Amino acid sequence: MVQPKALKRIIDTYFRDSARTMSVTSGTHVLRQNGYNDKLYWVKSGELSGYLKNKENGLSAKVFVVKEGMFFGVHSFFAQTLMASTTVIAEKDSEIAWIDLLTPVEDPETYGSMTEQFMPVMVHELARRQMLTGMEALEKEKALQKLYATEQMTTLGQLAAGIAHELNNAIGVLSSKIENLQTNIIDSISTSKPEMLEFMLQGINVGQTTGSQQVRERSKILIKQHNLTREQAKTLAKAIPQGDVPKQWFSQLDEALRYWDYGRDLRDMRLAAKHSASIVKSVKQLGGSDHVRQNDVDINETLHKSLALLQSNLRPVEVVLRPAVLPLINASSTELVQVWINLIKNACDAMENTASPKIEIVTRHVKNKILVTITNNGPMIDEPTRRKIFQPNFTTKKGGLSFGLGLGLSIVQRIIQSYDGTVVVKSDEERTTFRIKLPTL
Repeated sequence: MVQPKALKRIIDTYFRDSARTMSVTSGTHVLRQNGYNDKLYWVKSGELSGYLKNKENGLSAKVFVVKEGMFFGVHSFFAQTLMASTTVIAEKDSEIAWIDLLTPVEDPETYGSMTEQFMPVMVHELARRQMLTGMEALEKEKALQKLYATEQMTTLGQLAAGIAHELNNAIGVLSSKIENLQTNIIDSISTSKPEMLEFMLQGINVGQTTGSQQVRERSKILIKQHNLTREQAKTLAKAIPQGDVPKQWFSQLDEALRYWDYGRDLRDMRLAAKHSASIVKSVKQLGGSDHVRQNDVDINETLHKSLALLQSNLRPVEVVLRPAVLPLINASSTELVQVWINLIKNACDAMENTASPKIEIVTRHVKNKILVTITNNGPMIDEPTRRKIFQPNFTTKKGGLSFGLGLGLSIVQRIIQSYDGTVVVKSDEERTTFRIKLPTL
C-alpha cells in the first residue's frame, strides 16, 4: 500500500518500537465496547473487525474492518473518552502496534503537538473506513433481490449516521482545542511581544493565498529588490504575494516571518478542522441530508481554501491558478471545497511517478455558466476507465481510493449534479482535464 509521506513519517516515528507491539491470534478481543481504552492502534499485519452492539435487541453488527497499515481506537484516543465505541476482534492472526497517552511527542517544534501531528491520521482513517464499509455494503447489495435494495439503503444510512457521530465527536475536540490554543497564543503575544501581533494576525486572518509557482516567481523578485536569503524571500512571498512590502516587515524580518508562519499554521489548522467536519456532511448525503447554501459564494475563494488545505500534498507539484473575475453564486462553500479537494488530490495521486508534476486550474465566466478546469500532466486515463470513473466505489487502486479529505469521484459528480452542473473528464498522453460547469442562476 502506498502511503503519503506524512503518514509514513508518523508510522516510522511512533509505531516501530518493539516494546509497543504485540501479536494476537484469530478470535482475540482487542477492545470491548464501552471498555477502557487509552491506546491508538496500528495494524502491522493481519485483519480485525469492529462490532457495534444494539442495546435494545443485543445483536451485534460489523461496522468496520481494519487491515494492514490501518488504525483503530481513533475516537476513544483523540476524544479522550477512554471508552471503546466498538468491540474489535482479530479475524486473522495479527500483529499490532500502539501508542498511549503517555507516549512522548516527537519533534513538536517541527510538527506540532500530538493532536496536530495525528489529525491527518484521524481524518484519513475514518474516511477510508467509511469508504471500505460502503464498498462492502454495495457488493452485498448486488447479490440481493430488488425488493431488498430499499431496506439495504436504509441500513447504510443508519451505519453512516453512526460513523458521522464518531467523526463529530473527535473533530469537535480538535476544533475546540485549536480555538483555545489560538486565543491563548494571541493573549500571550499581546503581552510579551506586542510588536509581533500584527504579523501573526495577518497569518491568522489571511494566510497563504498563492500557489507554488507564484511563490517561486515572487521570491525571485524579492531577492533582487531586498537582498534576502532564499528562505526569507519564500516566506515573505507567501505572506505578501503582491505589491510593495510594508516597511515594518524589515525592522525585525526573521521574527516577523516566524510569527506570520505561526498565524498561518493556526489558520490552516482551523480550516482543516472545519473541512474535516464536512466529511460528516458528505457521509450524511448517503441518507439524503442537505447542505446549507448561501447567495454569496466565491468559486475562486473555495479553490484557494482547497489549495491551502492540500499544501503538504502539493509541495512537489507546480501549481498554476488562473482565476477570472467571477460572479458570486448560490452554493455551499463546504461542498465546493470538497469537490476541488477530491479532484486536486486525485491529480496528485495520479502524478505520483511523473517527473515534473504540474496542476493547472483555470476559472472562466461564459454567459450564465462558470467553467472550472483542473488539468494535470499525469498518465492517460484509458477509455474504459473514463466510462467508469464516476461510478460509486470504482477504483484502480488496491484497497480503495486514498483521498485524505474527500469521498471519491462519485460524490464529486453527485454534488455538481445537485447544482444542475456537469463534470466530464478528457485524457490523452499529455494531460488529463476535469471540466466542471456550474450555472450562475
